[in-house]
Amino acid sequence: MTVRLEPGTAAPDFALLDQDGETVRLADLRGEKTVLYFYPAAMTPGCTTQACDFRDSISSLQGAGYRVIGISRDEPATLATFRERDGLTFTLLSDPDHAVHTAYGVWGEKMNYGKVVEGVIRSTFVLNEEGTITLAQYNVKATGHVARLRKLLGIDA
Repeated sequence: MTVRLEPGTAAPDFALLDQDGETVRLADLRGEKTVLYFYPAAMTPGCTTQACDFRDSISSLQGAGYRVIGISRDEPATLATFRERDGLTFTLLSDPDHAVHTAYGVWGEKMNYGKVVEGVIRSTFVLNEEGTITLAQYNVKATGHVARLRKLLGIDA
């Protein structure tokens, strides 16, 4: 049974390495609203589209008080390459054993080209300043997701 997190619940704790090999903990995010998004793999077409949409919206998200963090199973060196290649200006975290993915309910069975496979379920969570989930979206699409998220958060396009 896959966990599904709901608004009002505390975000599961984590300590993960970022693209520079530095440890980022959930506790480090306290005091600022945070958008955590989980994506399957750096430098793939859909994940690049989504990351670039976040990059292109970063000013308005930050202006509304949100920090953006992407989480994937990629190693820090791959994340550093992804960040540099696409000019990403937000933190990317590495969860190679998918333990944090599992805690957030974003690792499990999904349909991929008509077949059931186990993997990353593209998902986004918005956390308030105390680390409580205020929005949980599972099975989001890479294209158009950031625009929809901005509307949900009341941020003008």
